[in-house]
Amino acid sequence: MIKIMISPNRYIQGPRVLKETGKYIVHLGSKGFFIGGLTALSIVQKQVSASLKEHSMEYQFEAFSGECTRASAAQLSKKARTFGADVVAGVGGGRAIDTAKAVSHELGSALVIIPTVASNDAPCSALSVQHTENHMFDRFLILKKNPDVVLVDSQVIAEAPTRYFVAGMGDALATWFEAFTCTKSGAKNLPGGVTTAAALNLARLCYDTLMEYGVSAKLSVDQNAVTPAVEKVIEANILLSGLGFESSGLAAAHGIHEGVIALEGTEGALHGEMVAYGTIAQLVMENYSREEIDSVIDFCNAVGLPVTLRQLGVSDASPRNLMKAAEVACMEGLTTNNSYFAINPELVLGAIIGANALGEASLKGS
Repeated sequence: MIKIMISPNRYIQGPRVLKETGKYIVHLGSKGFFIGGLTALSIVQKQVSASLKEHSMEYQFEAFSGECTRASAAQLSKKARTFGADVVAGVGGGRAIDTAKAVSHELGSALVIIPTVASNDAPCSALSVQHTENHMFDRFLILKKNPDVVLVDSQVIAEAPTRYFVAGMGDALATWFEAFTCTKSGAKNLPGGVTTAAALNLARLCYDTLMEYGVSAKLSVDQNAVTPAVEKVIEANILLSGLGFESSGLAAAHGIHEGVIALEGTEGALHGEMVAYGTIAQLVMENYSREEIDSVIDFCNAVGLPVTLRQLGVSDASPRNLMKAAEVACMEGLTTNNSYFAINPELVLGAIIGANALGEASLKGS
């Protein structure tokens, strides 16, 4: 099998790096089109604008709809083309970032990612996950290349609501387990090869970093403080998880996440929160030892990640209702099918129910 590993051209992380945005992206072009939510743009606009002016870059900030759909990407692509953008930047969380990726892909422009939260591992990847207008999975848009620059201001990340930081740990939590599953199944990674030793070890480092520094980092972010532990977890959430998932592969944790989205009540849950639950379900489905599963559940409880369907907003945990999630998780094209054994809705349903039971027991101290 051919081994392939891909990554962003430059990853830059540190406190107050946004004040030097122009320095880091001026080599990419002369006209920057910045896409983000209103809150995210308000956080970065003043310092980014000042830096771009200093480096004689023209720029335009554009709010997006809040959803990463084909329609929203097409609308923004038209505006970016009218502006003459040769650099497209995604500012904010996963949906804004994925929308900017789709716009850059359409224009063939340079791509800059500026996350304002460390809530998921989208910033570094050459992948845009698009959904339909009713929030169902639409497609994985594979980009021609990874971002040219990923610019992570750790002070901005630490000042964002802690819930997003914790959700990022939930997304990163899946990285090692999904990567290891793909090595056993021989499933291809996002660029169409199999993992390198480097990518697999980065996935493992991601998990080890969370276990060692996750709790202390969360407590620091509660106080909006940047500490060495916070810097390490930001890197795990964004860089290590991004490289690990993309170049080693995804499996059931993310597939089950897509299923859980289909359940009524989960509208308010974050991507990483649902992936954390999907990780527990994957471990149940793959028959990990109770000790290994408990260590993951204990970590989730310690940092505040959901371990039950009830915590995700699902009030109806009947098998009949949960079968909807199981059937979606098994859809063709979803990563549940990267498992090293045959997948069917009944098997996934059992894992979802089993994970919920273990989560509920942990909350009761069992």
